[in-house]
Amino acid sequence: MIEVQHLFKKYGDLMAVKDLSFSVEKGHIWGLLGPNAAGKTTTMRILTGYLPATDGKANIAGYDVFEQPNEVKRIMGYLPENVPLYPEMTVQSFLHFVAEIKQIPAAKRKEAVEKSISLSALESVRGRLIKNISRGFKQRVGIAQALIHDPQVLILDEPTIGLDPAQIIEIRQLIKTLKGDRTIILSTHILAEVTQTCDGVVIINEGKLMASGSLKELTASLQEKDGVFIRLREGGKEKTEHFQNIPGVDKVTIRDDGYNIEWTRGKDSRDDITRYIVERNWGLVEMRPLAMDIEELYLRVITGGTEQ
Repeated sequence: MIEVQHLFKKYGDLMAVKDLSFSVEKGHIWGLLGPNAAGKTTTMRILTGYLPATDGKANIAGYDVFEQPNEVKRIMGYLPENVPLYPEMTVQSFLHFVAEIKQIPAAKRKEAVEKSISLSALESVRGRLIKNISRGFKQRVGIAQALIHDPQVLILDEPTIGLDPAQIIEIRQLIKTLKGDRTIILSTHILAEVTQTCDGVVIINEGKLMASGSLKELTASLQEKDGVFIRLREGGKEKTEHFQNIPGVDKVTIRDDGYNIEWTRGKDSRDDITRYIVERNWGLVEMRPLAMDIEELYLRVITGGTEQ
């Protein structure tokens, strides 16, 4: 659905995007991650046709972004980081205005507005002035304007920035309901948002691709050791030494109310650990595989990763 190949963008002497390549399959939500000035917003603006690239190719649903910009814009919705709204207009009148600008046929505009209001859960504020609604509802209006022409692809730049926790949850749930019929790329600084919303990620730094793939694939490729988290009926620091004596176990650390037990990849010490606990009647309450969380994955890629 989205194919980016060897993309470059130069501003004077600054190369903001450097040989960037990645792809996103149809119907998936992909997160675009990276530190400040990594090139995320520049990449999004290029994909949406708001900026030309210096070199490279980008295709959206088979259309060339640079050779067929009008076709791309017809199938794409864009939510910029700073949503351009008209505060003196009502929500409904603003969406009618956007529908006209996006050249939706007059006979279909009312239906398009109603559908975007419904999808974005704006029924309760449809008649209110935009300046009088909350930041969360303004963000929903921004999403509604991106959806109004029923696009196949959505590009969302920091969709939850500046929202309170309740509003963030609402917007995340809204984005997840849009998955399936649409392919979505979203940029975010909130790493937890990726695990709760996205199927995979593209991680860039200084304009270069550092990693791309599903969260499961990236975790498996970067995780050096296998292991389990276990919780006992009665824990205690002294048990870490016992676990350390089990053949094959490399590292034992106390975490929360349990233990992380790790061993070299390729081995499997779960049977030995379980047997050890049962023989001592320690009471095994929980055992589950260890998985690298998104924060660890991100930091490892950014600080120690190599370009892909």
